[in-house]
Amino acid sequence: MNYSSMSIATTVQGQAILPATKKWPVLWYILFTLPLIAALAFAIFQPIQVLPRISLSPGFALTDQDGKRLTNEDLRGHLVLYNFTYSHCEAPCPQTSESMRLVQQQLGQFNTQGIPVDLVTISFDPERDPPEQLRRYANNLKIDATRWHFVSGEPARVKNVIGGGFGAYYQRNADSSFTFDPMFVLVDGVGIIRAKYRTALLDPAIVRRDIGLVASEARNSQGAARVAYEAAHLFLCYPK
Repeated sequence: MNYSSMSIATTVQGQAILPATKKWPVLWYILFTLPLIAALAFAIFQPIQVLPRISLSPGFALTDQDGKRLTNEDLRGHLVLYNFTYSHCEAPCPQTSESMRLVQQQLGQFNTQGIPVDLVTISFDPERDPPEQLRRYANNLKIDATRWHFVSGEPARVKNVIGGGFGAYYQRNADSSFTFDPMFVLVDGVGIIRAKYRTALLDPAIVRRDIGLVASEARNSQGAARVAYEAAHLFLCYPK
């Protein structure tokens, strides 16, 4: 018997050649490790960044400063930044609407990929904030009424939207003032909450970045590129 034929590998011109039975484990090992390496590289280098998909935003039907009905469906296809306050908010009450005004002033500099951006202020004091009062409040802020809506509605409905839907706390005090946790919420064009900013002083630069990320995802996550954006969500490729 030729024992050389039973060797683990044969040689051709001095180079070891694995027999066919030994090639398959090596091939499977490569096929298994390559996706893991690619996934690790994606998670580390984050070639695409996204904002998290936090939850569905609440549905609502409220009345704006012009006495017109505004619903969440009217804002479908728009990016929307919300804040929650009341027109009688005086210092030391957190002045969140001033931060919204600064965002409005800079909207023209944002890269929205052509997607409309709206601002919505929901008053949690409907008894003192009927449409005419909201209109005075809006005029004092010198708003762009085509982009910024001031709304309120029946108290239980407002509570359900702000507290239950957006998760923002507020409570009426005995003197009719309110204690509340200042918060802004960014919602994308399909009605998903993408960011919550728990502060009274919103940084327009952060909002500009976040709106740009959401707009880019909406415009570019089509066809094969959708896989890359889903991978970004899977590996939590979120901005710091």
